[in-house]
Amino acid sequence: MILIPKAVYARYLGYLKLNAVDSAIVPEYVKWVRYYLDFCAKNLITDDTSVSERLQFFLEKLREKNQNDEQRLCAAHAVNLYSTMQREEVLPNIHPAETGPSEPSQAIPSSRKSCYIEAGYQVQSDSPEWDKVMESMTDEIKVRHYSRKTLKTYANWSRNFQRFLKNKRPEELSTVDVKEYLTYLAVKCKVAASTQNQAFNSLLFFFRHGLNREFGELRDVPRAKKSLYIPAVLSRDEIDAILAQLSYPNDLVVKMLFGCGLRLFEGLQLRVRDFNFDAEMLTVHGKGKKDRTVPLPESIIPELKSQIKVVGELHERDLAAGYDEVFLDDAVEKKYLHESDFQEALYHAVRKAKILKKVTSHIFRHSFATHLLQAGYDIRVIQNLLGHASLKTTMIYTHCVPVRTVKEPNSPLDF
Repeated sequence: MILIPKAVYARYLGYLKLNAVDSAIVPEYVKWVRYYLDFCAKNLITDDTSVSERLQFFLEKLREKNQNDEQRLCAAHAVNLYSTMQREEVLPNIHPAETGPSEPSQAIPSSRKSCYIEAGYQVQSDSPEWDKVMESMTDEIKVRHYSRKTLKTYANWSRNFQRFLKNKRPEELSTVDVKEYLTYLAVKCKVAASTQNQAFNSLLFFFRHGLNREFGELRDVPRAKKSLYIPAVLSRDEIDAILAQLSYPNDLVVKMLFGCGLRLFEGLQLRVRDFNFDAEMLTVHGKGKKDRTVPLPESIIPELKSQIKVVGELHERDLAAGYDEVFLDDAVEKKYLHESDFQEALYHAVRKAKILKKVTSHIFRHSFATHLLQAGYDIRVIQNLLGHASLKTTMIYTHCVPVRTVKEPNSPLDF
């Protein structure tokens, strides 16, 4: 079996400690990584094969070897941490000829890059005045408990606005500057209407909570043309074909997205307390901190209970080892399935299933709504299940299914 090189072994130990992995099961994690590397070498898996595909092949092999759900979950977590560490530190690939004794040494910790840092507000620019305004806006976003995606969006648009104005002093900004920028986006960049609206809302927040003054009224701003967007949907056969190409735990995520009509972040942020198996209901924490309840698919309830049992046992190990801290958003990314990992696995599954449609994680939510509409469910029921504030948003799905009309209407009194 392949041994992990000393330097890599040291980094991995530090990475496991950083991610709060119980020291009692660290040898087990190292064992799974060695099995994984040995599997890749013996099966001649090339560097062109994606990490998600390698892991999928490995987990399928473990299933053939009758490894139980807990063992496969542990193996998946161990390999995911190892692969993430390699991406972050740009470690060399492991080959048999390069390996040596796996002896402990000084750990070099690493961590996933926070989405707050990705937003760029902490990066110092050429203008200290702009950096101070950005800091004020960011504090206001955090106080309001807006999502990290909102922070990233608002910060990026504000920085783009800064670059467009070439570091013009913040106290000299006016609505004329905003008008010129929005015009530039619509006329020169030819952005979509939704993109221009996103920029407008970001700058509105920037003015009110960064500059602490009113935005003013905008007139005669060219607006990007808004097109009628009809979402793509999948048939049940297409969804089953994709599921057949996905391994644990990505297949369970797809079942939840389609079975409950969830957005991807809603599905990945689910916790044990959100499941009510007695009533077969799920509490979803949606956009804007708005909660809703949706029915749980009966067909996957046993699978969900098994998953919760496995995660519960891992949690008990953490508690026994003294890891009982509360994980915040950035720390959650280190311990649970990350969006990018799921999207990569989905991309390859769609290609293997030979689905010609453009498939993203959101298509399962579209399919959920469309299938319910085809089954004759009331549009307002679907609106509540999706968590739409406006019925107009839900009505878009009426364009996805054929409308059956009666040519000769009868009186409703005769129904």
